[in-house]
This record gives sequence, structure tokens and C-alpha cells, in this order.
Amino acid sequence: MTPAATADEAFDALGDPTRRQVFRLLRDGERSVGEIASQLPVSRPAVSQHLRVLKEAALVRDRPDGVRRLYSVRPTGLEALRAELETMWDDALGAFAAAADEEDRPRGRDPRPHPGRHPGRHPGRSER
Repeated sequence: MTPAATADEAFDALGDPTRRQVFRLLRDGERSVGEIASQLPVSRPAVSQHLRVLKEAALVRDRPDGVRRLYSVRPTGLEALRAELETMWDDALGAFAAAADEEDRPRGRDPRPHPGRHPGRHPGRSER
């Protein structure tokens, strides 16, 4: 097991809907493979495979409990994923702020009237 997963590993592990369900079940506390499988429409061997992927991504941990193993969410397991999402969010907010600043700037046109022209009058048009 890797001590800390990369964001890509965490994204990949949670990209599968069944693994997300397994992860959600573990947020409520420790569970055995049998307890998890009883909540899902998949077999115990399938749950074990999903747990292996989550464990390799450092999202869950396990501990022995007699002849079985209990799985739980690693408290630090989502750190890499969270950091990546925060970076994406900061980048998006920065881009939004830059776009808003750009909208506030005049677009190369001087809002003051041109000397010799009168506001509201158009050259080439006669007044009637």
C-alpha cells in the first residue's frame, strides 16, 4: 500500500460507481467484506477487488479482526484529491476574476466625444 496516493490514483479509484458506493458505506465506519457485499448487488470477491483498488489508492485501510478484515476510510486518504480540486477551483476562480476585470475595461473606444462632433448628431445626416 502506498502511504499517500496521487490525485490521479484517487480519481481513478473513485471513477467506478461501485467503488464509490463501497467508499460511501465505509464513511459510516468499519465494515467487513461480507457486510459491504450485503449492501450491494455484487459478490464478495467483487467487493474484495474494489477494496483492493481503493486500498492501493490509499483511500481505505484495513485491520485484522479475528479471521476477517475490517475496512475503513483512511482519514488522510483524500488529501491528494482535495489538493487537486482546490487547485482546479483556484484556477477557475482566477480565470473568472480575469474575465470579469476584462469586461470592466473599456474596449479601445474613448467614451469622450470626439472634438468637432456633437453628441447625438451623426455626420452626413441633416437635421430637419
